[in-house]
Amino acid sequence: MDPEKEEFLKEFGADYGYPTGPKSIDQIRATEFKRLDGLAYLDHAGSTLYSELQMEAVFRDLTTNVYGNPHSQSDSSSATCEIVREARQQVLEYFNASPKDYKCIFTSGASAALKLVGEAFPWSQKSCFMYTMENHNSVLGIREYALSQGAAAIAVDIEETVHHGVSNGIAASVSLSQHQIQRRNEEKFLEEELIGDAYNLFAFPSECNFSGLRFSLDLVKIIKEDSEKILEGSPFCNGRWMVLVDAAKGCATEPPDLSKYPVDFVVISFYKIFGYPTGLGALIARNDAAKLLKKTYFSGGTVAASIADIDFVKRREGIEELFEDGTASFLSIASIRHGFKILNSLTISAIGRHTAALATYLRKMLLALRHENGASVCKVYKSDSLKVLCREWGPIVSFNLKRPDGSWFGYREVEKLSSLSGIQLRTGCFCNPGACAKYLGLSHLDLRSNMEAGHVCWDDYDILNGKPTGAVRVSFGYMSSYEDAKKFIDFVKSSFVSLPNQTGLGHHLRERSIPFPDKGLESRFTSSFFLKSITIYPIKSCAGFSTEKWPLSISGLRYDREWLLKSLTGEILTQKKLPEMCLISTSIDLHRGIMFVESPRCKEGLQINLKSDLQSGGREEVDLYGQRFEAQGYTNEVNNWFSLAIGRTCCLLRYSMSNDYLLLNKCKNGGMRRDMQSRVTFANEAQFLLISEESVSDLNNRISSNVQKGAFEMPVQINPMRFRPNLVISGGEPYVEDEWRNLKIGNKYFMSLGGCNRCQMINVVHTAGGVQKSNEPLATLASYRRSKGKILFGILLRLHETDNEVEQETDSWLQVGQEVHPNSF
Repeated sequence: MDPEKEEFLKEFGADYGYPTGPKSIDQIRATEFKRLDGLAYLDHAGSTLYSELQMEAVFRDLTTNVYGNPHSQSDSSSATCEIVREARQQVLEYFNASPKDYKCIFTSGASAALKLVGEAFPWSQKSCFMYTMENHNSVLGIREYALSQGAAAIAVDIEETVHHGVSNGIAASVSLSQHQIQRRNEEKFLEEELIGDAYNLFAFPSECNFSGLRFSLDLVKIIKEDSEKILEGSPFCNGRWMVLVDAAKGCATEPPDLSKYPVDFVVISFYKIFGYPTGLGALIARNDAAKLLKKTYFSGGTVAASIADIDFVKRREGIEELFEDGTASFLSIASIRHGFKILNSLTISAIGRHTAALATYLRKMLLALRHENGASVCKVYKSDSLKVLCREWGPIVSFNLKRPDGSWFGYREVEKLSSLSGIQLRTGCFCNPGACAKYLGLSHLDLRSNMEAGHVCWDDYDILNGKPTGAVRVSFGYMSSYEDAKKFIDFVKSSFVSLPNQTGLGHHLRERSIPFPDKGLESRFTSSFFLKSITIYPIKSCAGFSTEKWPLSISGLRYDREWLLKSLTGEILTQKKLPEMCLISTSIDLHRGIMFVESPRCKEGLQINLKSDLQSGGREEVDLYGQRFEAQGYTNEVNNWFSLAIGRTCCLLRYSMSNDYLLLNKCKNGGMRRDMQSRVTFANEAQFLLISEESVSDLNNRISSNVQKGAFEMPVQINPMRFRPNLVISGGEPYVEDEWRNLKIGNKYFMSLGGCNRCQMINVVHTAGGVQKSNEPLATLASYRRSKGKILFGILLRLHETDNEVEQETDSWLQVGQEVHPNSF
């Protein structure tokens, strides 16, 4: 056994791996999660995984039984009703809730359950919706209902003052630090009107999905029974307080015990517990609390009788029937018993101990990491200020990584590299803006500044003004293993830790992306370079064609990226989502003025006249990379051809040369585009992309070396065209182009805009059998071509001449074989 695993088992062996269970963790992985071979799935807070045995049981169930609509009276419908009843009972048992006190209302998920409470809660002008800062957006959304009904909304932080008592050991004095009161149309309400009895709602998560912080359910009793003391001085200290617990994350490893804590509302999603089914959740409501909810809408199944042409409806009296609109998702409901069977065989207490062992181990290992200069590598977001009400941490580890100089690695860089290493995790704020701002130390000014800079959820703005905008999150599930955690730790060490005896590793942490040989710069720049190939890509993300010579225009190579495909929903289509686009080939006959397009999915090719076809469709605006373009459309015949070629309805649009682009001003840095000074068509960043043949050769040598070391099963040979360059040069040393400020090709001058940041698109391979994806060459490039969060290969260029100079010259052509002179002006 690996000595490191032996050390791990010495410390955590009593809790890790289900030592007294029916199966060990190794047996579970080998028999129920074979699809995880070689993959470390570490996003169980986002969605845990279903067992293969679980799905086999679901399939057998659905293929051997007949389940009818439970609103019918047939035998199959009666059988469904019984299955649904048993499912409700299983859910209540999971939370140790008596059917005498609680009801299980099935919803489409935890968010739908929260929405139901927000819509139906008896808000008034005297009501208050209070919630901890550590809450999911789906909980924060309830305040829209509260505020619209004249109620107040207040975010709070929980604080403790611990006193050492004589008889009770440690007793905590709990206080709520209130943020500003939120109200709408405040002038309508007088202060005296706000004082008096009302129904109020307090919401908190059983486990914070950002940090893993577990709130003690003692909060329930404190809020419900001691609100006058804890809210002393507040106009909301009186009235009846009800408590909502968001257990969507926490219930997978520690469900709230409702026999001990009188929570009014608990919301869950089943895919968070055992992976399948998705689209099904539940609201577990105390009977007395559910009766206070005021439902407006009625539907099939929720009424006992209604009359169509007069205002009459008699609603059903059963709580479940009253709130479950329409036909329940009965096949999904029938499936949850197979998920509960898996959990019950292991026991929830054993699952909690198992996942806690892994999270504790990972936290410990990350905090111990140090760079060669002794600087800490990892900042783990974990607060120890709450000793009593927040005693434990769930199986979540959220953190950010630092460079040796104390600056931050962007979380998107971590996510990008982890994916290449076969590790799936999550980054960002995890839909928990309060916890994110709290742990990252982001003020309201910081948050507004980030939004003004263009930052929104799920974008690539991971560092703004020197601060992270989110974090990296690793989370464990019942099937997670030591090997998963170890794989991630090894990944962090090899990719982000600078060690003194690994000079070949540390270069990607420096300002320059690669180490250069010990030669003078003069000898590097006086080598002979020439233009090896010219490639034009008329349609964005489709295949291009190479040529011996080609004319230039004010936007780069004439007709390069002058067309794009757009879906009916407005999405710009690229190979990132539709790799099959690389199968569409193009060529242009300059003398005839025709573009030829072919696809293996279309029997006949397509000819597009570069002049006359401009009049065949309407004009429309295209928003791309922070800019707005005017584009020309085409006929239905052309659009139908491309729809068949990519297997998705789309339309072809052409950049309008007659109308200059307009800046959108959505973000100050212009989105992804690097070249904001020159006219660029639909290219990602700049007019030209240049690749060195020698750099590609060096990359292939490194990949071959990895094959010999056993990193890959078979050799991979990368063609320069994999990078979709416009210009390929030959001569000199590998990566010498990194140092070029400008260059001259023939009699034309170009400015360098720096290295090109590579993405997963270069891992798409066009083969005779179709389109395949791999980890190469991006995985190898990531090992030595990283600089400030980017994986660089090739350089971006723009023409140095003004628009008029290019337009007036008749010999503005590039030709294969022309000499290339770096740093020539």
